Amino acid sequence: MGFVCLMAGALFYAARLPVQVQMDDAIEAAPAATDADAPIYPAFTLTDIDGVERDLSEWSGKHRLLNFWATWCAPCRREIPLLKAFQDEQGGNGFQIIGIAVDFPEQVSAYAETAEFNYPILVGQEDAMAVAESSGVQFVGMPFTMIVARDGELLNTHIGEIRDAHLEHIVRVMTMLDSGEIDKDSARQALNFL
Repeated sequence: MGFVCLMAGALFYAARLPVQVQMDDAIEAAPAATDADAPIYPAFTLTDIDGVERDLSEWSGKHRLLNFWATWCAPCRREIPLLKAFQDEQGGNGFQIIGIAVDFPEQVSAYAETAEFNYPILVGQEDAMAVAESSGVQFVGMPFTMIVARDGELLNTHIGEIRDAHLEHIVRVMTMLDSGEIDKDSARQALNFL
């Protein structure tokens, strides 16, 4: 438990640091991916806050931002209003936020009553951490966000608090991917700058 608190504190301060990379230059500066980069397609089922089993494939055809959070995580709670606004603005453009609470169901349900989420909240403890780890990403702390393309391919991850600039960059990259201006390898590399 001490390690978790230490990591949460470290991520709290890291998330407060300003975004140092120029997002506009990220797409042009993205190097080509190698053939050794094997695509990852996350697949999982978790229970939502109403106790209903939900499968990630329910949201196939949409770009998904899987946001791992907890009720005790201050940076996680801070980014929820931003994620709600993003869902309102971009939901009709093929983007879907999916909250994955690494927490106790009772605490998440109580928090959800006041948070008034406009996106699905799935709940798990070890199961939620296993989702991230099964995708080839070592789960080191929260908040943690996975960016999954419409076809289910994991393109990248972001550890720490999501900011407006991150979301704008994600929308720009995924829109370019949708229009065929860039391919998945270029999108994956462009998202490395988050």
